[in-house]
Amino acid sequence: MAVVRPFRAFRPTKELAHKVAELPYDVMNSDEAREIADGNPYSFLHVDKAEIDLEPSVDIYDQRVYEKASENLNRMIETGVYLEDKKPYMYIYRIASNGKRQTGIVACTSIDDYINNVIKKHEKTRADKEEDRVNHVDYCDANTGPIFLTYRHNANINAVVTKWTQKSPEYDFTSPDGVQHTVWVINDLEDVDYLTNQFKSVDNLYIADGHHRAASAVRVGLKRRQQYPQYTGKEEFNFFLSVIFPDEDLRIMDYNRVVKDTNGLSVEELIEKICTKFNVISYQGEGAYRPEEKHTFGMYIEGKWHKLIAREGSYDDKDPVASLDVSILQDNLLSPILGIEDPRTSDRIDFIGGVRGLKELEKRAAADMKLAFSMYPTTISDLMAIADAGKIMPPKSTWFEPKPRSGIFVHKLK
Repeated sequence: MAVVRPFRAFRPTKELAHKVAELPYDVMNSDEAREIADGNPYSFLHVDKAEIDLEPSVDIYDQRVYEKASENLNRMIETGVYLEDKKPYMYIYRIASNGKRQTGIVACTSIDDYINNVIKKHEKTRADKEEDRVNHVDYCDANTGPIFLTYRHNANINAVVTKWTQKSPEYDFTSPDGVQHTVWVINDLEDVDYLTNQFKSVDNLYIADGHHRAASAVRVGLKRRQQYPQYTGKEEFNFFLSVIFPDEDLRIMDYNRVVKDTNGLSVEELIEKICTKFNVISYQGEGAYRPEEKHTFGMYIEGKWHKLIAREGSYDDKDPVASLDVSILQDNLLSPILGIEDPRTSDRIDFIGGVRGLKELEKRAAADMKLAFSMYPTTISDLMAIADAGKIMPPKSTWFEPKPRSGIFVHKLK
């Protein structure tokens, strides 16, 4: 049973919503954030990456960054950029790009559901990144970016969403990257109660993206419980901001790899070694090779594409992690042949989200890298199977696109 409840959102005014909303903090560095927010005092990057309002020499984890984030958020509230809804509502948030759209419900989910694994995870968090968001949430006393959750199809929930999306939206704007963002406010409390009850029939929610934000929100909630030992469990700090999409709406894009060198092998030697685990076929088609099914890969080296097909016996198809294409490539090629033991720490490998296109792989292979691998995308069912098994996905397994924006909804913890 999943606990999903309404909340009194702080939301930007209709006139400013398109200027406030920004991509999540973790998809850009500080210099990129400065450039994006330049000339826009309403940009939510002044909250999510507040170091842009300090000297560049200030470390991004400095206490002054979190103090500035809190200051900027409170100023946006005090000056009327943000207004608070008078009652707890739920919201519908639709993201549309390139003919694909996903429509989810914005609400608050329970830190206890996270702790008790009703909200399932598939990724480990890094201590430094988690601590950063703990400080950010703590100083701002707010969840400033929604956790991206998913659930298995529920016809009753979808029916309510369909009903409300036929009404006039509260926001409807297109961001500079061409993604359309549309929001409806579910201000009928009967429908809010109905959705709350429907989610009680949902066995599990799954984190699609935002593991660090989720973990930090839970840690701050537990910290508040220690600060207020008489808590009832109904306080806002017991819940965190989420946008919850049905699984059939989500699209995972390929997450491709580029490698700096061949580990001392000639191209002929490399292919000979790869042939022990893969069938290698010279690609004769036009343009780059994009894998069309699981367990196939593209390899680009010295201006040519090759199709790799994993041989039977090179993976365990009964293991949800070992049978992932990212695992097959790592276990049979990147590690034993190219010597990349840990892709999370190696400086010989880089990762390129599918949104950048396969031409980016060719560009990198001709510039600072030597070879590239195109991947077949991980599926939502793969993600759920791994989370259900209590296992962890390899790093850089999923790239979700389009991404929910931060700043459209703020959930205050008091």
